[in-house]
Amino acid sequence: MVTINAFRKLALSFPEVTEEPHFEKTSFRIKKKIFATFDERNKRAIIKLSEIDQNVFSTAAKSIIYPVDNKWGKQGWTIIEMEKVNRKLFDDALTVAYCTVAPQKLAELVNRNNKDY
Repeated sequence: MVTINAFRKLALSFPEVTEEPHFEKTSFRIKKKIFATFDERNKRAIIKLSEIDQNVFSTAAKSIIYPVDNKWGKQGWTIIEMEKVNRKLFDDALTVAYCTVAPQKLAELVNRNNKDY
């Protein structure tokens, strides 16, 4: 299980991230582009992945990480069930989401600092 506080701490540790409201959710953005949202009521995160990364994470944990069930899912938006996901898998997925959306120079900073990535 991953809490909103753990989510927030990791998301805000990435370079130049801001936290902003997004309808009834909390969003995390880089250069005004959303890479993750948190739906506190449903205990879900939604992150932006490439099609390949979405497939890899979904295959690893089909009932915990899966595409949004509409056109947004086909664009890489992926649901994470926060009460079921383990911390390491979540950290990896959120890091990949950040690097997917961030400008290359900022993504490279995260990649260099994350030895497991």
